Amino acid sequence: MNKLVIANLLHRPLRSIISVLAVAIEVVMILSIVGIFMGMLNDQKQRTNGIGADLMMRPSNASTMNGLGGATMNVSWATLLGKLPHVTVAAPAVMQMNTKGSVEVIYGIDYESYNALKPFNFLEGGKFARSDKGHKVGETIQIFSHPFRVCGIVEHGKGGRKLIQIDTMGDLIGSSGKASIFYLKVDNPGNEQAVIDEVHGTKGLADYPVQTMEEWMSMMTPDKLPGFNVALHTITAIAVIIGFLVIFQSMYTAVLERTREIGILKSMGASKATIVTVVLRETAVLAVAGVVVGIAGTYGVRVLLFHIFPTQHFEITSEWIVRGALIAFGGALCGSLYPAWMAARKDPIDALAYE
Repeated sequence: MNKLVIANLLHRPLRSIISVLAVAIEVVMILSIVGIFMGMLNDQKQRTNGIGADLMMRPSNASTMNGLGGATMNVSWATLLGKLPHVTVAAPAVMQMNTKGSVEVIYGIDYESYNALKPFNFLEGGKFARSDKGHKVGETIQIFSHPFRVCGIVEHGKGGRKLIQIDTMGDLIGSSGKASIFYLKVDNPGNEQAVIDEVHGTKGLADYPVQTMEEWMSMMTPDKLPGFNVALHTITAIAVIIGFLVIFQSMYTAVLERTREIGILKSMGASKATIVTVVLRETAVLAVAGVVVGIAGTYGVRVLLFHIFPTQHFEITSEWIVRGALIAFGGALCGSLYPAWMAARKDPIDALAYE
């Protein structure tokens, strides 16, 4: 039977290849959407956790994931927050989305206070030389359509990949003297709740949400991010439908073309279960080949994305490789059930008389 299965697949190589590619596309779609989403999520967690803050205060309309919500808080509040009991550092920052060339979040920071949260580890160069768009040693890059010279390169994990001074950011976006987030460092982790109560007890700050970094990290999961599971389920459904239809059409056509062959097998005593098994075995071979090609293709997509977007994180985990493989394999088998059932129901006399 195994020889018969392989011979049937090789007899129509183009159809077999198309079926394998359909399953492979299914796997690539599932693993790619998960890889991109999880890569972005975990990269954001790593970079934010590396800032060194214990607490963060944001406007009520700011995004949970990246703090974007407009620079509406006065930078001068840093002095007020820094005088609260148990607060050792209050660092204002502005986060601004930049879509020129690539989508990224630029950080505007006050170097001294931001560095006090956790010192920068310079790989090359040093701190800001001036507070404006000056002539700094290094490569010239474009930020918000303005030229900037790189004055230092720091170790990954300090919030944004590109950091400029907060007053420069204010000039560029028309929000001078404003901040979109405050990072706070406390003298003792046990005093975090006391600091939160102190902030909310300060006049004018009662309505500004303050949360610990641990709380923020706990929210950075697919289940708690709006749209993540919806997008994942949508892509998965589309991928399964594609695989299902291609396998269904392939096996349905194969059964119709092999009517006489099925009649011969049944006349020789093959049971309905045997006929069903032959069809399912062929599908299983196609599905396994498709899964292998799909996994290899996903790694190819990752390499391509890294080449085009070097800062894009793409995470492929063994857990999702197994999930994607099972989903694709199950969808393929489901697509072959009706053709297998149809083959098993063929009458041997009618099949042998088929022209």
